[in-house]
Amino acid sequence: MAPISDDVIEKEADDDTTSAGHLMLQQQRQVLYYLRLIEHEMPKLVAYRKPFVPPNSSQPLVVQTISYGGEEHPVEVKRTIVVPVARLPLKDEPAKHKFKLLAGTRWTPDPPPNSGIGKDESGGEHGYFKIACEDFPKPAMNLKWASDALDGLLAEANNSQDNFEDIPLDTRHIEAKVRKAKKGDHVYARRGIRPTLKDFPQEWLPTPKAAPGVASPLSQ
Repeated sequence: MAPISDDVIEKEADDDTTSAGHLMLQQQRQVLYYLRLIEHEMPKLVAYRKPFVPPNSSQPLVVQTISYGGEEHPVEVKRTIVVPVARLPLKDEPAKHKFKLLAGTRWTPDPPPNSGIGKDESGGEHGYFKIACEDFPKPAMNLKWASDALDGLLAEANNSQDNFEDIPLDTRHIEAKVRKAKKGDHVYARRGIRPTLKDFPQEWLPTPKAAPGVASPLSQ
């Protein structure tokens, strides 16, 4: 048997793709893996399909969760509860007023951002309450704490021994948020109404010039 020359060994050793080529092949394998999941595994999820049933009046709470698609993150244990005050089991108007006082900065007249509640939905005549918790290691524990805190506020608000009717609502947290946003609502004496083109003084507009041969209505 003839010995193998060095030229043949060097040629076989260099017969491989580059690092960029291996990276491209790895990406193609990953795409094929998910395509096989879509083709063979996704149809099995039809057995777990459930029709959407809108929540009724006995389910006013909106529970928010955070997920990073399987990646671990400390904020995944956080749970947030948002609920319209008008749909809470408060017995009368003084109880609703007392609940807003007890809620403090957790009460807002408008739906909180990213709460899942639109401004056009019914039940927002008394504002919204939002409470969150992420102090415990398990999501269920954080949700339980927020739910218990809401139950405690409801029990105290329905206590008619002192309804706090003579105490006005503290809206400084709302005004501070409006001033920080600087979107026009912070202008003095606007009272939450943004300026529009209708607020432009008409006397500042120039007098239109009449066309040649047409008498001006001011000269008549």
